[in-house]
Amino acid sequence: MKSAVQLRQAVTDPTLPPEPQAAKRPFTVTSPNGNRQDPWYWLRDDERKNPEVLAYLEAENAWAKAFEAQYAPLVEKLFQEIVGRIKQDDSTVPVRDRGYWYYTRFEEGKEYPIHCRRRDAAGALEEVLLDVNQMAAGHAFFQVGDFEVSDDNRLIAWLEDTVGRRQYVLKVRDLESGEILLPGIERVSSFAWAADNRTLFYVENHPVTLLSYRVKKHVLGTDPASDPVVYEEQDPSFYTAVGRSGSRRFLLIGLSSTEASEFRFLEADRPNGAFRVFLPRERGHLYQPEHVGDAWFVRSNWQAPNFRIMRVPLGSEGQRERWQDFVPHREDAFIDGFQAFSRFLLVAERSDGLRQLRIKPMDGSSWLIAADDPAYTMALGDNREQDTDKVRYLYTSLTTPNSVFELDVRSGERTLLKQDPVLGDFSPANYQSERLWVPARDGEKIPVSLVYRKGFRRNGSAPLYLHAYGSYGSSRDPTFSSTRLSLLDRGFVFAIAHVRGGQELGRRWYEAGRLLNKMNTFTDFIDVAEYLVKEGYAAKDKVFAMGGSAGGLLIGAVANMAPQLFAGMAAHVPFVDVVTTMLDESIPLTTNEFDEWGNPKEKVYYEYMLSYSPYDNVRPQAYPPLYVTTGLWDSQVQYWEPAKWVAKLRATRTNDAPILFRTQMEAGHGGRSGRFQKLREVAEEYAFFLHLAGIRE
Repeated sequence: MKSAVQLRQAVTDPTLPPEPQAAKRPFTVTSPNGNRQDPWYWLRDDERKNPEVLAYLEAENAWAKAFEAQYAPLVEKLFQEIVGRIKQDDSTVPVRDRGYWYYTRFEEGKEYPIHCRRRDAAGALEEVLLDVNQMAAGHAFFQVGDFEVSDDNRLIAWLEDTVGRRQYVLKVRDLESGEILLPGIERVSSFAWAADNRTLFYVENHPVTLLSYRVKKHVLGTDPASDPVVYEEQDPSFYTAVGRSGSRRFLLIGLSSTEASEFRFLEADRPNGAFRVFLPRERGHLYQPEHVGDAWFVRSNWQAPNFRIMRVPLGSEGQRERWQDFVPHREDAFIDGFQAFSRFLLVAERSDGLRQLRIKPMDGSSWLIAADDPAYTMALGDNREQDTDKVRYLYTSLTTPNSVFELDVRSGERTLLKQDPVLGDFSPANYQSERLWVPARDGEKIPVSLVYRKGFRRNGSAPLYLHAYGSYGSSRDPTFSSTRLSLLDRGFVFAIAHVRGGQELGRRWYEAGRLLNKMNTFTDFIDVAEYLVKEGYAAKDKVFAMGGSAGGLLIGAVANMAPQLFAGMAAHVPFVDVVTTMLDESIPLTTNEFDEWGNPKEKVYYEYMLSYSPYDNVRPQAYPPLYVTTGLWDSQVQYWEPAKWVAKLRATRTNDAPILFRTQMEAGHGGRSGRFQKLREVAEEYAFFLHLAGIRE
């Protein structure tokens, strides 16, 4: 048998080692709507043990490292520059919860956070809950997914992942004695304490599909193997989660898909009771309840595409005719979420493409919290106590570092509790942001957020870094990034294209970019890139693009559709083999995605998905330089999708533009776990673009 990896000399630079070339092997992907040949299907290895596959991934890593050697000093300079802006021993603003102040802090030079608390009493000493640096010792990857203290403040339960697969292990420790009371329950995605301080409800994931599908109950001191099943979801298009209401009075099981949701609830002090259905699921109805006082408040899209919030008296959960509007539906504002307090709601809404916050007192009045920038993002803060008149919220913009404010709802007084420090000579006054509305080819107007260093001239000479996502109704808001300054200070314009498929302009914006409207996501991105060049924001030969996960799908599709527009593209953990993945229901998360992309077993969706799937549409043409990343243990987008895509690009393209393909062999969808490790990954991507732009240092 021939080697699975051949080598091909890069024509454009004979000093580089030969490029890896993955071998072709016949394989037929079958479907009810036609068969397709996939000669790189062999790169799929569910066990991650095939020596030929691992050799190919390592060969690609080695080639990427060899190419990067040309500008390795720039990578190091950028890394030190980015790290130099961070206050390494920083900490979060403490938040009060049941007699303690909780916060997270970092120590100089250490990769991971330290989660702590202090009693709400004068002179109280710090208690370390989880020192993730110590916990991560000996692990190439380590992540704490969530943690929660029991109602009596004595026990801590947490989730940890040592692979990057997001299949967490649930553990419990006694905070007073240090004794481990639960050494580990595997494949857990969420959990909640009951009020008795000894019962945990947790969601178990399926061993093959990784779907969160079964709720179990564990009593400390018993064998987890005998934990009873409290609920099992039979519909594989639904996710399952468990948690506590904000009032802590109820346990909640949440069941959600793209098109429907359902909740079940149980008094937290009755862990042996039976969960009751809040309102049975109904296709087209998405809802989410929160409890405070004598009522539930429910965010619902029932006869309200942009959602409304309804008040539901206790005992009337299943009687929708008794639900009453509290925040009515509006055509011009999308309700994104809310927090409930004893005397008001804090509501997150989107209007004009911006995320704002509204105070909605129980007396029926209403007002927006003021903002300081033309383009900004407000978000709900960490508020754990309901009986208060002071609320915290987050504020940021493209020029304003992440800030935590506290608002006194009675007086209207606003207090800045903390703004993330940016070390060095940073000043917001040195940067300028803009908000544009770019015409799409079908007449829609696409919001675009931009930032650049003052002194920029719109003369068509600047390099542009263009980013978008455009799926799942997930919005990309204009937020601050200190890492981005390394591009802005070198003359780049940074832009976010708020393309269809997100929810920046409400539910209709999402509907216009999914299923049989998905092509709008890609053409919006192309139209924005062309507009910014035409209007002088960018040089026509210095447009760079980046997207990750479903945003990587966007990058892959656009690379096929308009490769000539881009001087370089970065696709991180990209979803590029759409049809093959969606045909295989054994692949994690596939069945949850049918309402997002369509089910390719139906001909209309098969043909439409095939028309844009990046892997299927690679063809003989010149492609721009590409920077592609994946994680071997990725549970969201399996590593073989980008591996196959890169292999096909190398074999099919008509030019020799560099393709760098990096696989983190000990990481998953989110990349490496340490904070400095992540920053080095950013430096590597930025250096690639700067090298292509001809910016030498």
